[in-house]
Parts: sequence; C-alpha cells; structure tokens
Amino acid sequence: MAPRRRPRSTLVLLVRHGETPTTGKVLPGRAPGLHLSERGRVQARQVAERLAGVRVDALLTSPLERTRETAAPTEAATGREAVVEPGLLECDFGEWTGQEISRLARLRAWRTVQQAPSAFRFPSGESFPEMQARIVGAVDRARTAHEGGVVVCFSHADPIKAVLAHALGTHLDLFQRIVVGPGSVSAISWAPGAAPAVLTVNSTDGPLSALRAP
Repeated sequence: MAPRRRPRSTLVLLVRHGETPTTGKVLPGRAPGLHLSERGRVQARQVAERLAGVRVDALLTSPLERTRETAAPTEAATGREAVVEPGLLECDFGEWTGQEISRLARLRAWRTVQQAPSAFRFPSGESFPEMQARIVGAVDRARTAHEGGVVVCFSHADPIKAVLAHALGTHLDLFQRIVVGPGSVSAISWAPGAAPAVLTVNSTDGPLSALRAP
C-alpha cells in the first residue's frame, strides 16, 4: 500500500507596493491619486520576474492605485487577474493622512506609534490592533480558499509588518522592528495542523521558486 501523501502547505507571498514619489516623506494613507514612480514600476516588474517558475493560484491586491500598479506586471505574467481585497488596505491614518513624516516625528504621539503601537489610534482613524485584525483576517480567508496553493497579496508596509508579527507570535508593540521595503516580498507558509512559518522577510532579490517545495 502506497504511503499517504502529506497535504501541501499553503504559501502566502506578501508584496509591498513599489516606490512612489512620496515614499519615506509623507503618510499617504488611503488618499487616492498616488502612483508608482519610475523606480516603483521597475520594482513591480522585478516582482513578476522573481515569480517565474511559481504556480500562482490567486492574486489579491489592496484597492489603492500604487498596489494595483505593482500587481499589474504579475497579472500579465501569470495570466491571472488580481482580486481587490479591502482587507489589504493601508492603515487609515485619519487626520495624519498626507502629513509629512518629519513633522509627525516631532509629536509626542509619534513615540507611542513607534514604541507602543497597540495603544495608539490615529486621530479620526484606525488603531493598530484593528489594522492587524483586518489584514490577518484577509490573509486567513485567502489561504483557506486556496489551501495547498500559492497566494500573492499586494499590500502596504504597516499591514504586512502586522501580519508578519502575528505569524511570528510577536507582540504588536514590537512590529516596528520588522523592515518591509518598497517592492519587497515576505513569505509565510502554513502546513496543515501546524503553526505558520515565516520563510523570508523583506526579500528584494533572487527567484522565489525556492520557497515552494516540489
């Protein structure tokens, strides 16, 4: 009698959108109209190239322009249309939306954002725990719907860091220690009946096929 084959793990690839003209300078939040810079478009194409040899079962993207533009080359390469998933949205920065980071960094509240984010809610916006619950829920739905497959999610820095912290079993107050740069890929694997395994964080070079066992 042949041995029973173990079910395959589910691989979720979390892609931060490529650079924009305001990356590192402004908190754009959910404001519409922000597009990729030329460097960001290059990063988007690189993500698609790195996925060569990976059988992708689903593409999901935040509704914002910069994530949808980052997903576009991968859509073309895989022949799959990216599904808009609101759970992958950027954090709602409320009244901080569009503010310069250099100015915000002078506020006393900025220290809380960096050192105790679980206790912070953006004025008229979202709290970090709400953001984490939202993206974890979106990723859980995606991996359940495509169990044993590969799901690529195009999102934003803080939400990706939050779901990585969750997968690592790290308290949300430490999630700012995780670096997720523009155009980077982070990977989480879920084996049936096992805790999630974080395979890579902030990867910006090399083929991604090695993350998927044959």
